[in-house]
Amino acid sequence: MKGYKPQTIEPKWQRRWAAERSYHAPVDPSRQKYYVLEMFPYPSGKLHMGHMRVYSIGDVLARFLRMRGFNVVHPMGWDAFGLPAENAAIENRVSPDRWTAQSIAQMKQQQQRLGVSYDWEREVNTSSPDYYRWTQWLFLLLYRRGLAYRRKAAVNWCPYCQTVLANEQVEAGLCWRCESVVEHQEREQWFLRITDYADRLLSDLDLLEDWPERVKVMQRNWIGRSEGAEIVFRIKDFPGENLPVFTTRPDTLFGVTYMVIAPEHPLVHRLVAGTEKEKEVMDFVARVRRESEIERTSEDSPKIGLFTGRYALNPLSGAAVPILVGNYVIMSYGTGAVMGVPAHDERDFQFARSYDLPVRAVIRPPEAEKGEGAPEFNLPYTGEGVMINSDQFNGLHSADGVGRITEKLREQGCGQFKISYRLRDWLISRQRYWGAPIPVIYCDRCGIVPVPEEALPVLLPPAADLSGDRVPPLSQYRSFVETSCPECGGAARRETDTMDTFMCSSWYFLRYTSPRLESFPFDREAADYWMPVDQYIGGIEHAVLHLLYARFFTKVLYDAGLVGVEEPFSRLLAQGMVYKDGAKMSKSKGNVVSPDEIVERYGADTGRLFILFASPPEKDLDWNDQGVEGCHRFLRRVWRLIEECSEIREGGPGGVAGGLGEAEVELQRVLHGTIRKVTIDIEERFNFNTAISAVMELVNAVYDYRREIALDRQSRSLLQELLRTLTLLLAPFAPHLAEEAWQTLGCGGSVHQQPWPDFDPEALAVEEVEVVIQINGKVRGRMQVPAGAAAEKLLQRAREQQRIGELLEGKQVLRQIIVPDKLINIVVR
Repeated sequence: MKGYKPQTIEPKWQRRWAAERSYHAPVDPSRQKYYVLEMFPYPSGKLHMGHMRVYSIGDVLARFLRMRGFNVVHPMGWDAFGLPAENAAIENRVSPDRWTAQSIAQMKQQQQRLGVSYDWEREVNTSSPDYYRWTQWLFLLLYRRGLAYRRKAAVNWCPYCQTVLANEQVEAGLCWRCESVVEHQEREQWFLRITDYADRLLSDLDLLEDWPERVKVMQRNWIGRSEGAEIVFRIKDFPGENLPVFTTRPDTLFGVTYMVIAPEHPLVHRLVAGTEKEKEVMDFVARVRRESEIERTSEDSPKIGLFTGRYALNPLSGAAVPILVGNYVIMSYGTGAVMGVPAHDERDFQFARSYDLPVRAVIRPPEAEKGEGAPEFNLPYTGEGVMINSDQFNGLHSADGVGRITEKLREQGCGQFKISYRLRDWLISRQRYWGAPIPVIYCDRCGIVPVPEEALPVLLPPAADLSGDRVPPLSQYRSFVETSCPECGGAARRETDTMDTFMCSSWYFLRYTSPRLESFPFDREAADYWMPVDQYIGGIEHAVLHLLYARFFTKVLYDAGLVGVEEPFSRLLAQGMVYKDGAKMSKSKGNVVSPDEIVERYGADTGRLFILFASPPEKDLDWNDQGVEGCHRFLRRVWRLIEECSEIREGGPGGVAGGLGEAEVELQRVLHGTIRKVTIDIEERFNFNTAISAVMELVNAVYDYRREIALDRQSRSLLQELLRTLTLLLAPFAPHLAEEAWQTLGCGGSVHQQPWPDFDPEALAVEEVEVVIQINGKVRGRMQVPAGAAAEKLLQRAREQQRIGELLEGKQVLRQIIVPDKLINIVVR
């Protein structure tokens, strides 16, 4: 083949790899394993550059580690359930399962065109019954262990779409899809008790030393562990009704001047029922509840409150403080009520000023004067200090006051020490068709009855009536709903909610270890061999929910004795976004570049090389068409070298077989320096961009050698060694070109089955000499430099020395005398 022709060589090697099962990785206890995994995609039908980037990153690592001798498993599959498939089904008038199958086929073909070294024999599809059977089995495991339960919960309900919406799907009180007014309803929902694992999920983050710190911070913040006290306020003239709050600052209890409760709080209506405040307050509640939690809790959103006409009683001082309903208090966090301490909280201070509420200081900064009357310090003061205006606790340091006040509350039966979490139990119920059915049956006689394991999977019925603008939820399929009770045999009905798709993605990495097993979710021996995932790669947008849920599932399975690891992912790489023209690639901005375009025009190897060269993997990447062209030119330059060396090997013109001269020693030093740098950059740093840069410099060095040394004096053996090594170094980045080059150079086997080259430290060694530095004939310094260094380099190194630079500052250089390898004399005045 003359010239670089990726459209010819890439399909050729892809067919060869598939036919020879090149990337199938069986369990082999005699070899050290390595599990490389990219987050599996939703099958939308088309790959985008974000996909191409993450797959290229994972493939470099997988190919490199195989060459390093590891038994590498590198699987791929499909996160196939979810609302997007339903939307596509509606738009295209095709069932979600058919749409999903078509999309998977298309995306799989695109992935194979990229030359990614997946073990396709391990492919999984979460919407396939042979997969979601085991998702349902895991739900039953959670149910048996008391971790799955059903209760009423306030939800965002779209009456038109007939489904619950996440907070992010409510925009200005409207459904993001159909723009109907969202209703807030109490509905029976299924939850998982992830809060039972909150402490372990938090503490075990310290074990994940190879996770990005920003991801661990995000998870810590999401779990949100707080130590403090639960304090119970009685309601004035309202016998039997209490208002508990959680606070991390019980030392400020005497500074409470108002209370605020969430609009969803069950007390709201009882507080105002039959009073002159009822209509005003309930109208306010209805208005606020149309907003999403994100809108209400945003720092930019105004904090709005309305007085209920009721008062709460401070459990220690007895002071009556007004109770307001506020838009910024959320029922799902804490108790749904907060105590307002405006003197010692910025948000409370601004709220109090807006509504003319009193401000009472109860903590004095240690350095403030103790004068009578108002303390001499600015409010709000949020730090620690000395307690004031707090009865018998005056004079205590506030840190001591936390414990003393909480103990006093406990003694009086109106408070206790408590740990609170921002983390809520995981709501998994979804009122839509395209998801794994929850395997539960409701019987009027027996109550909630789990579907027997032998009856799994509970299959989805064929989708019907796609003529409208939504897929009917399971509740509208009579043949699905009506069933018999497994315990008494009487008439019963199935649960019609499906599971959150995060259920499917919380264990898929385990299914990869034995994807065809029919008797269990995964084979324990295979899981023990492959787990944990050694390197997990995916977007930062999954830093919280997916990763947290996967960690939760793994811990539950560990406690059940089903796996031998408590954490699923040893190392995590969160790759950056792909931008073009300064904006994230998107159809609406018209700046999308398709991987197919790149493959058809330049070849997959060019696209891979640019994506890996343009930016470190954890940073954002700015797509640049000129950069793609540059990478393509580089691969053509490599191919010309391969063809030229092939001609030398075959007895073409030029080439001596003798010993190494000075030029050859230098070229060999560059070669082994490149091996060293590429190895370290891939293995230790994930700096693929600088690894590729080093390979480019090596290619430049070879071209310089070929240009500067007469053809009949060039070392044939060194060039052959160098081109073989160059091919090995390029193999993880440009796998198709490397295979073709390896074959063209007359080497046997696949390049990807060769051992990774080792560098020779002796070849890197450079003889050094000591050079004396003189100014006006007087010795002013000495330096170690490589033997034979050019005069310009010697002068540069001399001037970089601090003392020499200081002596030359402001002086006029008259002459520079250089004796190579011995002396520099700079004459100045």
